[in-house]
Amino acid sequence: MTDPTGAVVSNAKVLITSISTGQKTELTSNAAGAFGSGPLSPGNYKVQISAKGFSTVSQQVTVQVGNTATVNANLIVGQESTIVEVQGSVVQVNTEQAIVQGVLTSAQIENLPVNGRNFLDLAQLEPGVQIQDGQNFDPTKAGYSSISFGGRFGRTARINVDGVDVSDETVGTTTADVPASAIDEFQLSQSSLDLSQDLTSSGAINVTTRSGTNALHGEAFGFFRDHSMGAAAPGGNDFYNQRSQYGARLGGPIIKNKLFFFGDGERTRQASFAPVVLVGTPYASVGQGFSSPFIEDNLIGKLDYNLGNGAKAFYRYSYFKNSLLATFGLGFSLYDNKDITR
Repeated sequence: MTDPTGAVVSNAKVLITSISTGQKTELTSNAAGAFGSGPLSPGNYKVQISAKGFSTVSQQVTVQVGNTATVNANLIVGQESTIVEVQGSVVQVNTEQAIVQGVLTSAQIENLPVNGRNFLDLAQLEPGVQIQDGQNFDPTKAGYSSISFGGRFGRTARINVDGVDVSDETVGTTTADVPASAIDEFQLSQSSLDLSQDLTSSGAINVTTRSGTNALHGEAFGFFRDHSMGAAAPGGNDFYNQRSQYGARLGGPIIKNKLFFFGDGERTRQASFAPVVLVGTPYASVGQGFSSPFIEDNLIGKLDYNLGNGAKAFYRYSYFKNSLLATFGLGFSLYDNKDITR
């Protein structure tokens, strides 16, 4: 921060306030006229800077997951009680970190169509990124996915949720899933990673989940798909397939500016017929198929508590269960996965 002559202003008071939760962080600028808040949760913040002999400057800034946000303030001579509002761009260019990355916000996640609602499908919006099915890694990972960066095998991808590594260290993919509607922001980093992303030779995904705010907020949804709405299979066959997805989320305050709750739940039910084609074999006359059901439950609960001066504590409970038929070259088997994360 500088004065009208371009000289730096030291010992200025800086107040950073979260617009959604009211959490406050108080700082003082150093001899170089700079300040650092430390880690902040993604969201919109109001930054007020005041110094003796200068008018107070107020500016809004957006903090994104895994990114450094910068506020440059030019103080004007005047009364401290006078507040000068500075209008800046909502999202600024990150000139502080040399990372090849992309960030998806909650607004983009809500409005972009994602078939299946797998949270890792969002990664494919970035160039050079592809989804890999979990059974490419191990037969026990039926129903799971991982990410391939730039054609590299997805076993080395690091996946963090709220700062906790959920990567399966044994065979790859993840140890749990996250409801798509519970995601706040989604970051992909492909090179020049910082130390917070753990060790990886390919890339990393950093996900932050939603939290409650001072305003009650939520949604409910339902999706339905039936084979009668789609095209026939090759040969004119109309194989049975019906898929339902539904869920809801709700968040809000328990104690205003202090304690918040958030909950999200999704369920997927799919009933389909898997054909077995035996054309050209002696068993062609008996080749038909079998029923292939899929069920998935995905729940998350979260409590956030503002400790004061930028510090925050949270507790998150995650429940993920799926049941499906799959094969790993040894015949079809029923996989029943259940993962609980606290």
